[in-house]
Amino acid sequence: MHFEILVEDQSGEKTLNILIPKIIGNEHTFNVHSYKGIGRIPRNLNANLTDANRRFLLTQLPKLLDGYGKTYAGYHKNYQAAVIVICDLDDKCLTKFRNELNNILNNCNTKPITRFCIAIEEGEAWFLGDIQAIKSAYPKAKNKILNAYKNDAICGTWECLADAIYKGGSVLLSKKGWQAVGLEKSRWAEKISPHMNVEKNESPSFNYLRQKLNELLASITLE
Repeated sequence: MHFEILVEDQSGEKTLNILIPKIIGNEHTFNVHSYKGIGRIPRNLNANLTDANRRFLLTQLPKLLDGYGKTYAGYHKNYQAAVIVICDLDDKCLTKFRNELNNILNNCNTKPITRFCIAIEEGEAWFLGDIQAIKSAYPKAKNKILNAYKNDAICGTWECLADAIYKGGSVLLSKKGWQAVGLEKSRWAEKISPHMNVEKNESPSFNYLRQKLNELLASITLE
């Protein structure tokens, strides 16, 4: 099976390029595509995009899913393809957000096999779901902060991780600006992801992603 995986930023791309093979093995293929941010779902799902809007995941998603539907419509059942859309929940209502995403899919002329996987609250929740991996990458990480974290809590996830492993914590990192935050998130992805055990992660949203990938793979073997 082939997976087209859409994620909102480069740190997510780096994380998934490391973690996806741990889940699907080497018999299947995948591509991870990152964007410059999450953006917004356009009011007109059939609108033509400007060049500026092409950089954002949700803004481009209607056109992307419609295109994937047309591309993979003729694939043989023994080599199916699926689209996995991964984005942060941030401060959105989960039920409403899922409904909006499903509406985009239902608007496609030919719907691709698609699964929406939402990181609650942010992608750093997946790292915090594997404290041992964090400790392996950052042996001096602050146990008190890591142990106080509740998995997939809406609590300022990247700030929590920064407070545990970044010298000066989230306050100092925030003062350096969002570009510095993004670069640091990419470093976390590169350092923590290789140590992660995908079978023992305690983040429900990460386990949802793993479950959906495994279900799609199982559907191939059953046909």
